[in-house]
Amino acid sequence: MTIHAPAKVNIFLKITGVRGNYHELRSRFVRIDSLYDTITFVEKASPSDRFELRSSSPLPSNNTLFKAYTLLKERSPSVETFFKEYAVKLDKKIPQGAGLGGGSSDAAAFLHLCNEVCELGLDLPILASLGEKIGADVPFFIYGYPSANVEGIGEIITPFEENVPKLNLFTPAIHCDTAAVYRTFRERFATSIDPDAARSWKETKSEELLKNLDPIEANDLFEAALALYPELKQLRSPMQFFSGSGSTLFSKAT
Repeated sequence: MTIHAPAKVNIFLKITGVRGNYHELRSRFVRIDSLYDTITFVEKASPSDRFELRSSSPLPSNNTLFKAYTLLKERSPSVETFFKEYAVKLDKKIPQGAGLGGGSSDAAAFLHLCNEVCELGLDLPILASLGEKIGADVPFFIYGYPSANVEGIGEIITPFEENVPKLNLFTPAIHCDTAAVYRTFRERFATSIDPDAARSWKETKSEELLKNLDPIEANDLFEAALALYPELKQLRSPMQFFSGSGSTLFSKAT
């Protein structure tokens, strides 16, 4: 009982509005199949009522896997029963605080694997609606598209037909706090919000976008991240793009 949870990058990310405490966006997500976490359900030595998560990297207590478990057990008692006998083993390869969606992908993979082994019979829209309660990026991973345009607060996902370009990723040893980056954007850069930003980019293949976009202008969160983590500026080469709220930098592989 094992499943892979792949990373993603944002080819572009534009903030198009605010909705309460959330930010609306327009972005191109592409899946990175070569980088993934692995989730395995393993039998416990003896049954227990505690949800047991064995992770290769430290995680907060209220992590995305625990949130996914909590949502599922509220829907079906079979989930709680299953995890009395089984623990969750997480082999973490996607860096945390890197803008690669690792926590969101882990949650999506967990929801999929539980749906299968516990025979819950939940379809993709229901899984996506559950994922939306965990994090804005989770629905993208639920649907599993190689490439998609993502809008709203992450809930509007339109698959995009293309051959995803091969990318070189560089993740410096900087953990970017997603909430802090978004908060800094709202406090210092929100006056520049354009609700129509990147609308024409939705129809352009990622390879062309990487050729023609200014890497800094492609991601509205980059300046906010730089304000919090100025060392990123020294680490970035001119042609590298910025994924999500950071800190991963990427470019098209040659």
